[in-house]
Amino acid sequence: MRHLVVGRRLSRTPAHRKALLRNLAQSLIEHGEIRTTLPKAKELVRFIEPIITLAKKNTLASRRLVISRLHDRLMTDAKDQNMLLDDSVVQKLFKEIAPHFANRSGGYTRIIKTAEWRIGDAGDIVIIQLVGLEKSSGSAAAAE
Repeated sequence: MRHLVVGRRLSRTPAHRKALLRNLAQSLIEHGEIRTTLPKAKELVRFIEPIITLAKKNTLASRRLVISRLHDRLMTDAKDQNMLLDDSVVQKLFKEIAPHFANRSGGYTRIIKTAEWRIGDAGDIVIIQLVGLEKSSGSAAAAE
């Protein structure tokens, strides 16, 4: 019986699973969308949504909680992967993402299933993205 057993193990130890979710969350905040497997994406939703809710409060205590849960890292420039930007993941979360979701009471992420499978084990590949932060460069170019 699975009484009070919550979450997926993802074939990892607890420390490895925690590190995996932190890295996925940081990449999602940094890039706005990432590609991963379906079970990892579903676990990531359970991990990142409370963090975004904390960031919406924008207090010192909530900032410290987010830093402790994410283990803040510096972001890299998309054009030059070796160059570090001045902002960190937590700074981007509090400056850009939390104000974007200020009027939203939940459901900050979206999972889009693709028609792709991983070669080794046929794991379903999905795209997980932050709602409303999609890459609008293509639509902006089409509008002009």
